Amino acid sequence: MAESEVQRYKGKVTIVTGGSKGIGKGCVEVFVKHGSKVVFCARGEKEGKELEAEMNKRGPGETMFLTCDVSKEADIKNVVAKTVEKYGRIDCLINNAGQHPPHTSIDDISADDFRRLLDVNIVSIFLFSKFALPHLRKTKGNIINASSLVGQIGQPGATTYVSTKGAITSFTKALAVDEAVHGVRVNVFSPGNVWTPMWENEANSRPDPEACRQAGADAQLMGRYGTLEESGLLCLYLAADATFCTGIDVNLSGGAELDYGYKNKMKTSKKDT
Repeated sequence: MAESEVQRYKGKVTIVTGGSKGIGKGCVEVFVKHGSKVVFCARGEKEGKELEAEMNKRGPGETMFLTCDVSKEADIKNVVAKTVEKYGRIDCLINNAGQHPPHTSIDDISADDFRRLLDVNIVSIFLFSKFALPHLRKTKGNIINASSLVGQIGQPGATTYVSTKGAITSFTKALAVDEAVHGVRVNVFSPGNVWTPMWENEANSRPDPEACRQAGADAQLMGRYGTLEESGLLCLYLAADATFCTGIDVNLSGGAELDYGYKNKMKTSKKDT
């Protein structure tokens, strides 16, 4: 069998949240390519059903799409229950769903805004993990949580978002400690600038979209954005190959956090006034 035909997660059952687009979609595509039975969920039914049909046609794995609002506990329970009902097991949970609010000063963010973001970005991960773990313990499976590089380095106008991403990394490490006794691994990855629909929308909203896109690419030592496939392949590595790794945070960043950069906020703020 050629290397390209090797199915590294054949027959394993994977849940991907926020799987209809962006990094989640990359995970669905890669895991199906490598033989996994993937249950993925999102709020958008049209995109989800289209990806489900495409992946089932392409194979060699298979998919099932479920609508889910990750801020609702009943929806989360339903995804886990339907997965076990159909496939009888869970081997991997990829907690990818999340939101990034518009860049805003802390002065203009309400407590309710923050609470809603916490529900989507961190409480949903807690609940998916809680309900999936009884099944993951049986298979000695693994959980992969999506954080963000900005959880380590900060980001302007994003105090609440950055806080949730830092919480995801801390939650991952604590859960890895607790679940080691059950043989369940829990890891996290921190994307930098990966080209997603969110990035494309952000660029297109700027006065000079091309300049914005180029600035995003230039933020990496490698001079480009990460891809959805690269995101999925990293998660596949954590699920299938990194069997002696738990509680680790892997940067998917092209080296964006390395080297010096122009960071004089005092000077830029004066220039803007």
